[in-house]
Amino acid sequence: MIIVSLKEGENLEKALKKFKRKFERTGVSKELKRRQAFVKPSVLRRNQKIHAIYAQKFLQSGD
Repeated sequence: MIIVSLKEGENLEKALKKFKRKFERTGVSKELKRRQAFVKPSVLRRNQKIHAIYAQKFLQSGD
């Protein structure tokens, strides 16, 4: 559970901003998005391989 403590005199907008930041750091929204649809292990490996190739090309072109 995410807890945001308010100091005296602190406005609600600032507290909401803190909550959103903490929520993003926990990765809950990414996990929910990932679990919406099942991805076969073979497709997952293929996507990881494609991403690795892209990252390797990107790093090599930067030199």
